[in-house]
Amino acid sequence: MILINGENQQGIDCTDRGFQYGDGVFETLEISNGRVVYLDHHLNRLAVGCQRLLIPTPEISILKQEISGLIQSHARSVLKIIITRGVGGRGYRQPETINATRVLSIHPFPDYPADYKTEGVNIRFCDTRLGQNRRLAGLKHLNRLEQVLARAEWQDRNIQEGLMFDSEDNLIEGTMTNLFLVENARLLTPQLDQCGVDGIVRNIIIELAQVNGLIIEELRVSKARILAAEEVFLTNSIIGMWPVKNLDGHAFGIGEITRQLDTWLDDFKQKDCQNGL
Repeated sequence: MILINGENQQGIDCTDRGFQYGDGVFETLEISNGRVVYLDHHLNRLAVGCQRLLIPTPEISILKQEISGLIQSHARSVLKIIITRGVGGRGYRQPETINATRVLSIHPFPDYPADYKTEGVNIRFCDTRLGQNRRLAGLKHLNRLEQVLARAEWQDRNIQEGLMFDSEDNLIEGTMTNLFLVENARLLTPQLDQCGVDGIVRNIIIELAQVNGLIIEELRVSKARILAAEEVFLTNSIIGMWPVKNLDGHAFGIGEITRQLDTWLDDFKQKDCQNGL
C-alpha cells in the first residue's frame, strides 16, 4: 500500500522534483510486532534533512496519523517515508511556492539469514567513491547513484555488503550501512563531516557506548587501519548490527565489545518499541 499526500495512490506527478532531480529526503523504518522501531529518531532526522534542504517539514502529527493507519495488519515489514520538494517546472530553480510531496509505503521485511547477526557477514571494498560535500554530508537525501553503482560491483551472494571510500581514501560507510571497528578496547567510527549518511543506529550505538563507559572516537579511517582492527561491525535501521567475519579475505573474530553492544542495542530497541506507535 502507498499513501501519496495522504491518499491511497500508485502514481506520482512526473514533474515532481524528487523524480526530476532527487530533490528530497527519505527514511527506512522497521515495523516489528506491529510497532515502528526508532520512530521519533527517524522523524527527527527527517525534519533536520528537510530543514537543511530548505523543504517545508511535514506536520509530525499528520505523519504519525498516516503511519498508524498504514502499518495496521503489517506486523513485520519495512516502512519507507519520502519527502520531496514537490511539483516544479523544468530547471533547477525552486518554485516560489513549495508544496512538498510525502510518500509512505509498506514493503516486505528482507529475509536475511539469522546467522548474519550471530556468525557475521562477508564484505568487500568497493571501487566507486563517495563525493565530498559538506552541505550534504550526513543527509539521507534521494541522490544515491554512488551507492547504486557501488552495489552493482558484485553479484556474489556470499558477499553481503561493500565498503566505500571517499576521494581521499578514507573509509566512510557501506553501501547501505554505517561502519564501526574496535581497536585496543576503543570503539571507532568514520567521521561524516564531508560525506556519508548519519545513521539512526549509528547514533544510538555512539550513545550506548558513551553511557556505558566505552571510549568512542569519530575519526578518519584508512584501509590499513580497518584491516588491523580487532573487531568490525555494520549497522543500519533494518539489520540492526552485523558483525563482520571476513573483509576481502581478511578474517575477523566477533569480539566481546561487539556482542555487548548488540545486547545493549536489543534492550534499547525493546524499550523504544514499548513507547512508540
